[in-house]
Amino acid sequence: MKAVVAAAGALGLLLITSVPASAAGDDVLFAFSDPTISEASALTPLGKGLYATTNDSGDSGRVFTVDSRGDTVGVTHWAADPVDVEGLAPAGGNHVWVGDIGDNNSVWDSIRIAKVRIGRGERTVSPTVYELVYPDGPHNAESLLAHPDGRVFVATKDWGGGRLYAVPKRLDPNGPNRLKEVAPVIPMATDGAFFPDGKHLVVRGYYSATIYDWPSMDRVGSFRTPDQEQGEAIGVTSKGEVVVTSEGIRAEVIRVDPALISEVLGEEPSPTADPTADPAPDEAEPASEGEGEDDGGSAGPIALVALAVAAYFIFRKRS
Repeated sequence: MKAVVAAAGALGLLLITSVPASAAGDDVLFAFSDPTISEASALTPLGKGLYATTNDSGDSGRVFTVDSRGDTVGVTHWAADPVDVEGLAPAGGNHVWVGDIGDNNSVWDSIRIAKVRIGRGERTVSPTVYELVYPDGPHNAESLLAHPDGRVFVATKDWGGGRLYAVPKRLDPNGPNRLKEVAPVIPMATDGAFFPDGKHLVVRGYYSATIYDWPSMDRVGSFRTPDQEQGEAIGVTSKGEVVVTSEGIRAEVIRVDPALISEVLGEEPSPTADPTADPAPDEAEPASEGEGEDDGGSAGPIALVALAVAAYFIFRKRS
């Protein structure tokens, strides 16, 4: 096993060097001051200098609202015993979608999302929890995304190559709600977000992130993410700035050099829509079937599989 990991890790490094290096213009915005934010697995910019984050498996169901100094200014408690909360996505106004979507062993019959009110202050809420099922059996997932028009998506963390799935436009609280497969994404995806222009989305792994056109899901390009303890979360601000953070106590929130993002995109993303505006996501249309059949942002099948295997064994998370 050690030989397999070593060989896969070596080939994975070749893939890492095939994308642009982290930029010198990366900027540390703040570090979480709250030691209870110890395993940040999601990051959603809320506007007005506020961010939402959540711990992954092992914590109760709660979402933290953090200000631009890194101080926790609000906590929303929404569930006592979620299975494995891994993703957040903007849901309009003072709400986020929370994704109880982690399934490290890919055995759960269904996953769950809930629209939760967040913001300053402490509150306990009882949101409607929607049960989702994949059309092709269980998957592990850590990425929950919401298009500015309100469409919600889940990207799986499959080591051989992930998939993007659309949440139904009308969610039945009595479930289950069947997800719809959209397109391939990178293997070992740990988080994702749409740009405010609605024309691009970004999906990250531990070492790099890939930007796709929407709705074609054509791969635009990739970039190295800043080195962090276990970087998992990514978000995009209303200005089109990419921010990332990591697991670990007092982890830093880092803005990726805007020049690097512009280089990958080929042009500055245009913030024509506010991802925190209320888009009535329950009424949103899922992506059309068959959109975006590309190679999932591959830099070469052998290198991708090698990186995925290495990441799977090295960064495999506890259940």
